[in-house]
Amino acid sequence: MTKSRNPKLTTPHHQVAIIGGGTGGLALAHGLVRNGIDVAVYERDRTRSAGLYGYRVGISPDGSRALFGLLPADLYATFVATAARQTKSLSFLDEKLRVLLSVGEADGLKTGGDDPIESEKSVSRMTLRQVLLTGLEEVVQFEKTFSRYQVRPDNKVEAFFEDGTSVVADVLVGADGSNSRVRGQLLPCAQLSDTGIVGVTGKVALTDEVKSLLTPELWNGVALIFAARGYSLVSHTMEFKWNEHGPKKGIGRTEAELIKKWPGLLFDNTSDYFMWGFAGSKKRLPVDVMPMRGADLIELVLGLTPQWHPHLHRLFELADPSATFPLSVRTAAPVAPWPTGPVTLIGDSIHTMTPGRGVGANTALLDALLLHYQLVEACEGRVSAARRGRGL
Repeated sequence: MTKSRNPKLTTPHHQVAIIGGGTGGLALAHGLVRNGIDVAVYERDRTRSAGLYGYRVGISPDGSRALFGLLPADLYATFVATAARQTKSLSFLDEKLRVLLSVGEADGLKTGGDDPIESEKSVSRMTLRQVLLTGLEEVVQFEKTFSRYQVRPDNKVEAFFEDGTSVVADVLVGADGSNSRVRGQLLPCAQLSDTGIVGVTGKVALTDEVKSLLTPELWNGVALIFAARGYSLVSHTMEFKWNEHGPKKGIGRTEAELIKKWPGLLFDNTSDYFMWGFAGSKKRLPVDVMPMRGADLIELVLGLTPQWHPHLHRLFELADPSATFPLSVRTAAPVAPWPTGPVTLIGDSIHTMTPGRGVGANTALLDALLLHYQLVEACEGRVSAARRGRGL
């Protein structure tokens, strides 16, 4: 890669073009911008607030280290400030809310305390995206749906979009998620395996009634419920720091002040909530869950759990229908190393994972950190002969 643009190009040219404005793609863009590398992100959604599916994201110390290495210091501080209160326990229950096992810090559960980097964090997926979009206003282009790419004779790559436009880049990064079109062209052999598990995720505002329904295990941390017929439930209480005892120091008391102080939170969802995720085998479900939405999904979960604890039933009933959606659990099949070229992949676009271990976002962030290091080295001419032979 060179740091100069070619004036003869008839289409926009960037050193790096990133397809997809998710966690990994945006974090990578921040790292490149900080190092003076010309980068553009192309996102298919129309606005900053579109495409915000899912609630909680668990960020491990590995993920925090990656963000710390990629984000400006003030933006990393915003990320830390917007995390929910820390998980205090990991509990295993049955459908009657009887405790099978509960592990806390006294039992060796490592949380990292208040350390801004080495601690476990629970963040809102929407808020995380807004934080990562902050400072990239001139970098991210919305409503740009990638269709295909072409490697040119000069070894630059041209990416084409459904609106008829294209962009030329020295490096094209596919960060476009599980259904990656970049992967589909680069590695058509890389397939996703259907696990046969489907889920329904619900979000419940943390009202006084909801708090009264939560046992200590449901209130204090992550809870995993195992029931008959192979059904299961994962839950987490997301209580944000400025709601428990008033606003956190440095964060405004009104929405207008908060937006002024933290412009990345314009479309945040930082109100406290309880989230649940029901899962079961497709073979045991009476209908195809994926086309269903809202109230129909809630009714389905209620119908599948007649013997579950009444408190759980009420938590299902109180879920916001507009924020209840289905999930098909898939995982990426292993892929052999491929020849290095001007196109690569990060995050879910190459190694989609089930949500079981909660490491998908952290892996995408580590991908972004590593690729950022390598691209900076390439721009600065510090790539070893061995690495240059692999196409960097």
